[in-house]
Amino acid sequence: MTHNLPQLRAIDFADVEGWNTDDPRPVFEGMRHCLNYLRQGKPYKTGALGLSTQDLIPLLEKAETLGQPQSAAGARTFFEETCVPFAICPDGIQTGFVTAFYEPEVEVNDRQESGYQYPFYSRPSDLVDVDKTNRPAGMDPYYAFGRPTANGIEPYPDRKSIDQGYLEGQGLEIAWAKSKVDVFFTHVQGAARLLYPDGRVKRITYAAKAGHPFSPIGRLLIDRGEIDAATVSMQTIRSWLNENPTKRDEVLWRNRSYIFFREADVSDLDLGPIAAAKVPLIAGRSLAVDRLIHTFGFPFFIRSESLTHLDDGLPFARLMLALDTGSAIVGPTRGDIFTGSGFEAGEKAGTVRNNALFFIFVPKQAAVRFMP
Repeated sequence: MTHNLPQLRAIDFADVEGWNTDDPRPVFEGMRHCLNYLRQGKPYKTGALGLSTQDLIPLLEKAETLGQPQSAAGARTFFEETCVPFAICPDGIQTGFVTAFYEPEVEVNDRQESGYQYPFYSRPSDLVDVDKTNRPAGMDPYYAFGRPTANGIEPYPDRKSIDQGYLEGQGLEIAWAKSKVDVFFTHVQGAARLLYPDGRVKRITYAAKAGHPFSPIGRLLIDRGEIDAATVSMQTIRSWLNENPTKRDEVLWRNRSYIFFREADVSDLDLGPIAAAKVPLIAGRSLAVDRLIHTFGFPFFIRSESLTHLDDGLPFARLMLALDTGSAIVGPTRGDIFTGSGFEAGEKAGTVRNNALFFIFVPKQAAVRFMP
């Protein structure tokens, strides 16, 4: 998969509409978490845009020295003094697109029994990472995972094969859910809180995937005339699946992608799930981006005139941190907003499909590379 690098156009903070009324203080906690991770972990992979962890760390260190700003104005001043805002304009076109995601809560049991029939699986032992060093000739470069065979690495079994029992008997089940639809949407979201009958709460998060491309079933249902394009949302897709049990599997299997999970930390349920950047997500302030282009940890400002239900009728205009990625998040101005955990967060996330403007705040010492 190749990308045309986006054009970056340096602008003034005064030209970032909505910036002067935003309160970016919540992102400082996320920057502290990123800095702590980078001090003990490996650097974030540099995206094609060319911004590196080394470009980011001085900004994170300055934020650490400042501490938590006492006011929204103080937080804005910090970024105004340390960064240059750039409008991201792929092919000269500035408008991008945002959706949203959340951490579902799913009722589960430790055992497969009446009412609990649908497993969450951990990573299988016969799933291997695929990269340019071992990818067979002819395998789509999209595939980052596969299965070793006597004939070399092949694509891993897909959603249909796994649903029909490919992984049974290997002891990979983390938990069993009541609803196959809940399991599917947890795959889409990449994380969940698991709620057990005895009151225990566990967390699962993404560990790996079968490797097949993500195929949105909403588009399939629109094309078949099952759902109106004007009303498509997570809620309408979920309703259709629940109301059409005899057609459900065939539709779900059209999305061949399959996600494997690992148990995650639950010491503080006030923190969001740990995502691809290896730090907790912050509700309303974390953005999933195309990691082939962008580098985790960098601040983005997202402005959407039409996205109003997240801010009591006002246009969405917030500083966010790039902390996650996703199979459907492709392109320099494509983002996924994390809305939080639980039912209400899901209600908010499910209807976000909006055009948006994307700005990236580049630390001043790195910004000179992008100036005309």
